[in-house]
Amino acid sequence: MQVLITGGAGLLGARLARQLLQRGTLTGADGRQQAISRITLLDVVPATGFDDPRIRIVTGDIADEKVVDANLTPDTRSIFHLAAIVSGQAEADFDLGMRINFDATRLILERARRNGNQPRMVFTSSVAVFGGNLPARVTDTQILTPQSSYGAQKAMGELLVNDYSRKGYIDGRALRMPTVCVRPGAPNRAASSFASGIIREPLNGIETVCPVAPETVIWLTSPRHAIGNLIHGHEVDGSAFGSSRALSLPGLSTSVKNMVGALERVAGSEVARRIRWESDPAIVRIVNTWPGDFETARADAMGFQRDTNFDDIVRAYIDDELKGRVGA
Repeated sequence: MQVLITGGAGLLGARLARQLLQRGTLTGADGRQQAISRITLLDVVPATGFDDPRIRIVTGDIADEKVVDANLTPDTRSIFHLAAIVSGQAEADFDLGMRINFDATRLILERARRNGNQPRMVFTSSVAVFGGNLPARVTDTQILTPQSSYGAQKAMGELLVNDYSRKGYIDGRALRMPTVCVRPGAPNRAASSFASGIIREPLNGIETVCPVAPETVIWLTSPRHAIGNLIHGHEVDGSAFGSSRALSLPGLSTSVKNMVGALERVAGSEVARRIRWESDPAIVRIVNTWPGDFETARADAMGFQRDTNFDDIVRAYIDDELKGRVGA
């Protein structure tokens, strides 16, 4: 089996690839486990840290039809479409967001349709497809009301995945990811980047700024559960999704105040004091349109997993990224 991961150099793409290499198989079109023979990691920058002969690293623009055609071949049986322009950047640069978040998704779906092999496709959507006047807890039947360009682009991608699946061109799943926290590495232009930064930077001995109010509630998942749920989403039989291939994944609803409290409980008050509170109206405007709590009965019934407390997410970052040592 050949697998394509777009955004393969990013946090989720690279970790997903490593997990798939360790796993060794994925479910094929016949419903049986098939050995993974190749994983193509496609991104605008090269993926690093791989020495497995099953890995093929490609740099290119996913909105370039020639790049898509060269890397999504009839031998590709599984697609994990993770590449995207993040929320803050998509809001600031409408053309770029549309090109990467919408046009490229359409190119990938069209190439898969022309290949004629009905690949399984996991499309990473977002809770940003919801916004505006929402109930305190968003249900599985909530209509899509995005209040940002990023959210609108992801909502359009969901509709495409659903229709291409209905037509039998792909066997798709559009998984609405909670904010992934704690992400290692440098901050990016996502409006949600602060959610990792207020934990990651203090643990690395660096002062940081929280741009939203302590009472802000966020829907979160750890990197561990994010990767596990992406793979589980691929493995679930398509018929389990029913008439909608879009699904809100389980997460943890918590306030920023509780996140900082967890940091203090796990790492101490000196670490937590490295956070300064300075409101950023542009980030507040975007983040406040996102729902902070979900009812995920469909996903729960299908076996997707969730984090149960933020203290464990902080501990996981310390164990996985800092090897148990907190920066001075």
